[in-house]
Amino acid sequence: MSEEVYPLKALLVIDVQHGIVDYKDFSQEIQKIKEVILDFKNQKLPVIFMKHFDSNEESPLHSSHPGSEIYEPLKHYADYVLVKRTQSSFFQTELEQTLKELSVDHLFIVGFETEFCCLFTAIAAFDRGYKVTFIEDATGTINTDQDYEIPGLDIRDFVGTVLHWSGNIEVLDFEEYVEIYRN
Repeated sequence: MSEEVYPLKALLVIDVQHGIVDYKDFSQEIQKIKEVILDFKNQKLPVIFMKHFDSNEESPLHSSHPGSEIYEPLKHYADYVLVKRTQSSFFQTELEQTLKELSVDHLFIVGFETEFCCLFTAIAAFDRGYKVTFIEDATGTINTDQDYEIPGLDIRDFVGTVLHWSGNIEVLDFEEYVEIYRN
């Protein structure tokens, strides 16, 4: 008799690298990310870190720069570390193959560059048939409302609202995540 494989949840931790985390005070986001990581570790569920390598040699995320390294206090939690070179964690990476090998069907997303890497990855995951849970306040960005010339813009809330309104991606804040998913 063959052993039945049950679909799994997995946590995707996007771009938690020194070149971003050291940019400004992300202590609240890091704390929430760490708590979600610990929940997944306690449930023996996979924790996958995505590491972004920028092609611009001046970027702190260029592979030759120390800023491209995973944030030291969290890196030992990674079950897998995969490299990406675009905003999507799926485009020309090993992520989809890794998720298939693990029988993952539900992907939780936390990490950095909310409006780029987290957003693109959430949409790409949905497009590939995964159930997606986006933990809005366990994401962060170096950008501000001034960068977008939209006074008062809350980037995380805007991205979370767009994803939520799609009707395809579950968007939660950390407290909702705890209520629903913490064992």
